[in-house]
Amino acid sequence: MLLLLLLQVSASCFWLGRSEVVTSFEHSCSQFFFRGTPPNEALKPENPAWICQRHQNRYHFATLYDKNRRIPVYSAYLYQPASGTRPKTWLVEPQLMGPTYPKTMEKEQTLLNNFGVSLDQLRESQAVLQDYKNLTGLNRGHLNPSGQHSDSSSRTATFTLTNIVPQNEKLNGGAWNNYEQQTMMRKTQGCNTTYVIVGAVPGNNYIAKGRVNIPSYLWSTACCEVDTHHWKSWAVIAENDKNEVQLLTLGELEDMLTQLYGRKQVSLFNSNCPRE
Repeated sequence: MLLLLLLQVSASCFWLGRSEVVTSFEHSCSQFFFRGTPPNEALKPENPAWICQRHQNRYHFATLYDKNRRIPVYSAYLYQPASGTRPKTWLVEPQLMGPTYPKTMEKEQTLLNNFGVSLDQLRESQAVLQDYKNLTGLNRGHLNPSGQHSDSSSRTATFTLTNIVPQNEKLNGGAWNNYEQQTMMRKTQGCNTTYVIVGAVPGNNYIAKGRVNIPSYLWSTACCEVDTHHWKSWAVIAENDKNEVQLLTLGELEDMLTQLYGRKQVSLFNSNCPRE
């Protein structure tokens, strides 16, 4: 019996050591941040989860998740657009329920059928598909969009609900989509590597009977390495009830987020990324 207990503890520690939900991004998934520097703690929610988004045995991007509001604070990734099929399967993050669950994103039904998980357990830890049913004027908005990834595995990974917020449907299909597809392509001309962070500012309203927060603003910013000595940056912000996107400098976005969050000064990228 003692041996069995020790084996269980050992297995638990093994999962913890290789966990997808990590303690910070400074030592895990730092490759998705310019010079390995994630945003500072000014955006950190009361009940955070740092997720290294893992699918098919590799990491694709990083998400800071707000477990109380059940929406992402931001997702960070490398901009690598390519044509490809848009995925249709929605996934969830097992390790938000605890470190002994699989360290790779899974379909809800897989967890319910194969891992002895109840729907209540899953719902307690994060947003589920049912939360996004029967929406009016809103739809599932990606922070990290599938179209900005070069292979099918990465595109599929963006279809985790931990990367999704309730977004104004006109904004999602209109000005925000134009920014993702056209403005980003134009702005990244001449860039060798482009680091992107897309975030959501919590609002005062909810869907799914108070379970999932509707953001008041969506924002996006990029830091591009032109060469080893030159970088450029840009940013946008959009109110989540209007079909408009406002183009900003990185510094202007950081100042706006500082005001919206009402905490200390927000810093989104390493100081070598230009603020003007």
